[in-house]
Amino acid sequence: MDFHGRTAVITGGAHGIGKAIAEAFLREGAEVEIIDVTPGDHFVGDIGKKETLERFATHVLERHGSVDFLINNAPPRMRGISDCTYEEFCDALSVGVTAPFYLAKLFSGHFGAGAAIVNISSSRDRMSQPQTESYTAAKGGISALTHALAVSFAGKVRVNSISPGWIDTGYRKYDGPDAVQQPVGRVGDPSDIAAMALFLCSDKAGFITGENICIDGGMTRQMIYHGDFGWKLEI
Repeated sequence: MDFHGRTAVITGGAHGIGKAIAEAFLREGAEVEIIDVTPGDHFVGDIGKKETLERFATHVLERHGSVDFLINNAPPRMRGISDCTYEEFCDALSVGVTAPFYLAKLFSGHFGAGAAIVNISSSRDRMSQPQTESYTAAKGGISALTHALAVSFAGKVRVNSISPGWIDTGYRKYDGPDAVQQPVGRVGDPSDIAAMALFLCSDKAGFITGENICIDGGMTRQMIYHGDFGWKLEI
């Protein structure tokens, strides 16, 4: 995958999965623009704010003129029904759904030939833990936004999403039930997601659009019963 001369824009690219994706694009020769709330040598700002998105888009286009790859990765906050306020829920949707939509709109007239958008969703778009409503709603939203954008951008930009499962951003290794509950026998790390992001942006994925790819080691496909593999239900 040779991305020399191509520009990749990554939200939430200063740490975790976003950082791994940014580093992967850099290794393949791309020019990378990152926006993150964490201070650093990148564009710093809150993508939940309309004005920030507009300033960032202007910054990118002034420096590069066009965009080839847009990776919407910045994570929304996770709050539950018991304590999530109206404002916090709206903020989660602003970061997780509205910002990816608006960046796609801001760049819509400036995507290069063979451009691609990759939205980072979550396996929580299809399964949940208690007290995760704000995050889960945002991830479900971006999965649906993916196929809507794919149809609207038909023939111009391919749009796909990735739904990571358990990804340890500290690259910790797990043994025992934590590992074997994934059929592949391990917990994931950010490089697993970065590899798919590169593939979806490459010409090798030229016939893939509107798709959501779950990368979870098979965890959402495995039925779990009390007593299996040492797991016990405690109430």
